[in-house]
Amino acid sequence: MDTVKLYSSSAEREVYENMAALYAIIMSLEYLERAFARDSVSATEYTSECSKLLLQYKTVSQMVSGDELSGFSHTYRLNCPAATRRLEVGIPSTIEHSNSSGSGTNAKHVADAVKGFITTMDALGLGMRSVDRLHPLLTDLLQSINAAPFVPTDFKWKPVFRDWLITLNQMKASDELDEGQVRQLMFEVEQAENDFNNMLGSSEV
Repeated sequence: MDTVKLYSSSAEREVYENMAALYAIIMSLEYLERAFARDSVSATEYTSECSKLLLQYKTVSQMVSGDELSGFSHTYRLNCPAATRRLEVGIPSTIEHSNSSGSGTNAKHVADAVKGFITTMDALGLGMRSVDRLHPLLTDLLQSINAAPFVPTDFKWKPVFRDWLITLNQMKASDELDEGQVRQLMFEVEQAENDFNNMLGSSEV
């Protein structure tokens, strides 16, 4: 029986290798999410590995043309709901959700959060609107808010910033927010800072 080749050139071979790598990344992320849900890996290990897989996915997916994540999963019959959710959000679960252990000083958490608010608003005020500029700023801001023990888990701005991260993660790194999105994001960051400061004023740090 003759051997059937999937490719006939080095270019086609690279395409298949990239698709195989993408498949492996998605499956690895699915297993990692399930392991973390079962408490089989520590939060530190999970955060490190998840961040690495998300970065690898971002890199490899740019080399694979064609369908988006949903299309790729459907074509190759991937049943990976946990990985799909994590790829849509674009950040580890430990950053998306409050994961404060109460360690460290409140003063440090306040300083980190205040810095996050100021840096994000300054970036928007200076006209920075590309995904690769705003995504890390919002990630750091959400992480600093989640890390503050005095911030309640139902702080209304947490899901707002999470949704912004989802929006940015579904765009290309070079894409930019439009004028209306920038104004809305600036408004929400300012309102979140006001609420944070009000909450800070009524608590002991």
